[in-house]
Amino acid sequence: MNGLEEFAEKAILYANDEGCQYCDVRAEVISERGVMIENGEIEYPISKEDQGLGIRILKSGAWGFYSISNPTSLEQVRNGVNNAVKVAQYCSNNKKSKVKISNVPVNNEKIDFPVKDEPNIDELVKIGFDCNKIIQKESRIIRAVTALGYITVSKYFVNTEGSKINQNKTDVIANLSATAHESGLTQSVNITEGGRGGLEKITKECDITETSRLIAEKASELIDAKPVKTSKAPLVMNPDFVALLTHEILGHPSEADRVLGKEMAWAGGAWWAGKIGEKIASENLNVFDDPTIEGNLGWYHYDDEGVKSSRTNLIENGTLVNHLQNRETAEIYGVKPTANMRATSYKFMPLIRMACTCIDGGDWDPQEMISEVKEGYFISNMKVPSIDMKRYNWSISCQYAHKIENGEITDLLRDVIVMGTAPNFFKSIDACGNDFTVRPITNCGKGDPMQSMFMGNGGPSLRAIATVKSVEA
Repeated sequence: MNGLEEFAEKAILYANDEGCQYCDVRAEVISERGVMIENGEIEYPISKEDQGLGIRILKSGAWGFYSISNPTSLEQVRNGVNNAVKVAQYCSNNKKSKVKISNVPVNNEKIDFPVKDEPNIDELVKIGFDCNKIIQKESRIIRAVTALGYITVSKYFVNTEGSKINQNKTDVIANLSATAHESGLTQSVNITEGGRGGLEKITKECDITETSRLIAEKASELIDAKPVKTSKAPLVMNPDFVALLTHEILGHPSEADRVLGKEMAWAGGAWWAGKIGEKIASENLNVFDDPTIEGNLGWYHYDDEGVKSSRTNLIENGTLVNHLQNRETAEIYGVKPTANMRATSYKFMPLIRMACTCIDGGDWDPQEMISEVKEGYFISNMKVPSIDMKRYNWSISCQYAHKIENGEITDLLRDVIVMGTAPNFFKSIDACGNDFTVRPITNCGKGDPMQSMFMGNGGPSLRAIATVKSVEA
């Protein structure tokens, strides 16, 4: 890592010299390559390199943070520690309750996440052009966009407690979009594929050429689709839609800083604050967060506090049992940290973030779930969320939907929004499918300054009651 590891370890020594209660340092080297192709032409290539140190210290009961890009001398590192100390001391003077952090084991490990097929830009460009051509074959398509890329990150974590952890990962992502237009109506369908690994994430574990054909076909079909009439009805939601629903109304309000009200100024809170141990959903709802699920974008062995990852159950048979915790909030709640402290890069303080939050699968065949619905809707694929500050009232648009009539899927519907209130929706869940799936999420934002992050979210097909209405309503 071009001397960054030595700089990180020196920062720890300087923090000890300053009498800090605690210090951790993240040394990171980040490389990004990618390309965006629109209607058969390269719009722009992506080529970025970055490296540096993120220094976080705890002194006088308050946090301080300072980052250094491309450090070249120990003097820079010492100044970085001193600046972090000054921030902590300033914050301490204005802080009523002093920060305490829970004890965790010391960890020393190096992890290289597996890559079966090393990504390269030439292959990504070829795949991107192939997918773009497939999308353009549909006559109604006016815009085909294929954006493919990969990011490699080498991260070295060290702290004053003795942990030394090196994690090296590669993420490969493909974003595909098809836009159709005819007779004054425009419809778009898009999808994201990829995960933690190499080219195999988009060439072997899924077939993005076939996916390209399907989204173009569906965008074209939506030109002839009908708008939905506003109604409250049983809905069967496919795993892709459920992934975003899980993200917005289960994952975010599970973050303990939101529950404690520490994020209210910019990211919101949680309606179920103070409800640990209470029944907040039907017996059919089980929710967990699990950074150990291999291959997804939320897979890691240690978080940015050096805490070893493991599965955390959040809701068990409808009862709220836990939140996502860092070392500070775990001390407040009197529980163990859940390894959910993460930052977008060394430039940012880590925050409590979902890793791979999911609704657990059930025993139902999705077709059986549909067959029991006399009059309702089949909801497909995530689009745009709109959620209130406490994640209580929510609406999420889907990319398309179908009527369900007498247990059969019938008319295709466009511009559909699904709406509900969290507790009523959770209590109405009466079936979870056996088709559990984890989907990639590439643009989750949180914090001030804003940090955008990759993660996984997932679940099975889900049956519940909610309101549907048209975008035009």
